[in-house]
Amino acid sequence: MSTITPHLWFDTQAKEAAEFYAAVFPDSSVTSVTTLRDTPSGDCDIVAFRVWGQDFMAISAGPLFRINPAISFIVNFDPSRDDDAADLLDHVWAQLADGGAVLMPLDAYPFSKRYGWVRDRYGVSWQLILTDPAGEPRPAAVPALTFVGDVSGKAEEATDFYLEVFGDAERGQLVRYPEGMAPDVAGTVMFSDIRLGDTWIAAMDSARHDFGFNEAVSLVVSCADQAEIDRYWDKLSAVPEAEQCGWLKDRYGLSWQITPVEMGEMLSNGTREQIDRVTQAFLPMKKFDLAALRAAYAG
Repeated sequence: MSTITPHLWFDTQAKEAAEFYAAVFPDSSVTSVTTLRDTPSGDCDIVAFRVWGQDFMAISAGPLFRINPAISFIVNFDPSRDDDAADLLDHVWAQLADGGAVLMPLDAYPFSKRYGWVRDRYGVSWQLILTDPAGEPRPAAVPALTFVGDVSGKAEEATDFYLEVFGDAERGQLVRYPEGMAPDVAGTVMFSDIRLGDTWIAAMDSARHDFGFNEAVSLVVSCADQAEIDRYWDKLSAVPEAEQCGWLKDRYGLSWQITPVEMGEMLSNGTREQIDRVTQAFLPMKKFDLAALRAAYAG
């Protein structure tokens, strides 16, 4: 699994949505479904799936949060990897737009011969782009953070912070808004991307939108041990009241889940009784206690 994994919160449709994406995108599949019982939201399905090689997770946990375009997913259709990239883009677009809403029409733009931004029938937003084969290679699917409202203009500061937090990291592109693009402010980030471990994440500022980050789309950091959990928790958590079940919010309002790799293995491979014990052990936790989870799993 990738070091950082996007996580989608649905009311009841996590498995249905994952199966839809697995059918729409190449090299995609649902890899596991686990049901957690007796949570505050009732029984919840946790779904792991892949979209064109990018790991995703999803949960069906009730209507508490609603997905919005503050975090979307850039899908790179690269002619150097696929001779039929443009046709494939059009095919994927048609399926995502069916029952969804177009945010930017599929068309030619200064930055790409073919690009469109669409919100699908489940509320998830996708930016499909025909990339320049001569450009720097990127993964097929990349999470994209849009900094709006109170954090508009902070994309560069935030990505600098994430580069510092994760260490094994680098900045890729950094393109700033020029003069004359009001309400967007000259010098803020039109587009940038960073590599955190083995995961690329894009970021941009926008003064044009009124949506913002919430728990409906979060980023899961898979940790090897308690020391790694503690380190990321201490660096990222900035909103004490948001700390619950391994979830936190950083200083920019972005939600993260700091989880041990072992916990995923427990929930995927355990017996029904072991999964139930681990679930009841982690529900009252804020930061995860790996020793306590191991004890619950062992019984």
